[in-house]
Amino acid sequence: MSGARGLIAFDIDGTLEVGEPPGPVPLAMVRRAQELGYLVGSCSDRPAGWQRMTWEQAGITPDFAVLKHLMERARTQHEASEYIHVAVSERDRHYAELAGFGFISSYDVAGQPWAVDASGAPIPAADTSLSASERARIESAGG
Repeated sequence: MSGARGLIAFDIDGTLEVGEPPGPVPLAMVRRAQELGYLVGSCSDRPAGWQRMTWEQAGITPDFAVLKHLMERARTQHEASEYIHVAVSERDRHYAELAGFGFISSYDVAGQPWAVDASGAPIPAADTSLSASERARIESAGG
């Protein structure tokens, strides 16, 4: 099959560092995947418009944004050599399997080509202690 190196569908909440709650996958990994030629986007419970806005605020242009129960749309709209869903829950794994995607837990991304920088050094996991909204509340309160 020709097409992109692969397609990676990230869940947002609990997976990406910008999720609510934040997840362990830093945006640097998403950018690295793009550098390596992967198609990247999101399959989330959040509306597609909200997903695109989240990507835009992060300075990343996604190749797709779909509801996770419609994950197969990403597959039918984009030809790639492999299809991967990165998320945390068993429900995510279920939808990935239904759509013919492989599943990688967001806590098990080490060793993926996009989890290391151009020099070969591992990209560190994101700090999941506070979400962006929690940090904003603290900062606005003068803390």
